[in-house]
Amino acid sequence: MTPQFEYSLIANSEDVQQLGNIIDQCFIGEGDYELYINRIGRENFRIIREGRQVVGGLAMISMGQWWGGERVPMTGIASVGIAPEYRLTGAAIALMQQAVKELHTKGVPISVLYPATQRLYRKAGYEQGGIFCGWEVPTQSIQFREQPLRVKPIDSKNHEVFHHLYQEQAKLNNGNLDRNQAIWEQLVQPNEKEKLYAYLIGSDQPQGYILFSQNREDDGSVVQVRDWTVLTTAAAQTFWCFLSNHRSLINRVQWKSSGVDFLSLLLPEQTVKQKFVDRWMLRVIDVAKALEKRGYPQGIQTQLHLEVQDDLLAENNGRFILSVANGHGEVSIGGNGELKLDTRGLAPLYTGLFTPHQLQLMGKLDATPTALSVATQIFAGLSPWIADFF
Repeated sequence: MTPQFEYSLIANSEDVQQLGNIIDQCFIGEGDYELYINRIGRENFRIIREGRQVVGGLAMISMGQWWGGERVPMTGIASVGIAPEYRLTGAAIALMQQAVKELHTKGVPISVLYPATQRLYRKAGYEQGGIFCGWEVPTQSIQFREQPLRVKPIDSKNHEVFHHLYQEQAKLNNGNLDRNQAIWEQLVQPNEKEKLYAYLIGSDQPQGYILFSQNREDDGSVVQVRDWTVLTTAAAQTFWCFLSNHRSLINRVQWKSSGVDFLSLLLPEQTVKQKFVDRWMLRVIDVAKALEKRGYPQGIQTQLHLEVQDDLLAENNGRFILSVANGHGEVSIGGNGELKLDTRGLAPLYTGLFTPHQLQLMGKLDATPTALSVATQIFAGLSPWIADFF
């Protein structure tokens, strides 16, 4: 007999307890679930139940994402968990499908998540959208001796001073978040037995900042940069000089950046190595809104005729004309559907993770040569990345 599931908000403390136990088990007790739920806000969690029994849930984090220099409203999906005894019952896909439908009803253009398994989220219309990448360099190899700017220590709890600096950098990078307050709070929350250090780069008129911890590992000591921003060449030079000055005690420096890290261009040798690389997934929730909200390259004026298929949201099905001019896009219904794809194919096209030709080669879209050329112009841009895990 197939279970009958009900999708809802958290109703009471019993729901919190049951969901917390599921989160704790799914994520191997990585933290205080009550603190986590309160940080995100109970109202931002959704649960799925059978009768009175909570069998799973997820968090919805409202924020924004920068695409082509424009902020697109985005909801991040986090902490998706199903009780072990309810796995393979359809609870997980029911939870995700209901969440996607709710986001569409609310008018959210796009959604992003980090997958533990791609198969589940692909069934809900998500596909690979961008990069989450960590880098590492031996401190001795930085060899930076010139520090143009002074650095000023501050209390990491006063992270509001970082916000406008971060936004100036984020809006120039496809995929970077307009962070929710909960993301900021997570950044400045130290782990057990960890101390965070925060510095502004440029004491009078800050041109960046760095937030990091120092940790001992089996193979030596490491500076783990939690967050950083550099807005000028002088700030980037100061960033590296400041870290180089730790070389007598610190073996390695680790940080998160784009898939091709531009910070390391200043270093004397190619001693930087990837520590890890993962891909997050994106779903286009509302085709017209998503295409109109993002920015596009300046200096082009053209039209792309799309035909979209969405097995979950009927409103996204059909033909659309995307007209691009002066860096902005307008969507109208109709056209000849020269580029055909489903929402999964639309995700990496929208983000620019892969080129239209690559997506056609992989069977993710079908387009005429003219439509391929137009799509290549429209979705050209920096490779998408996020520095935050949620």
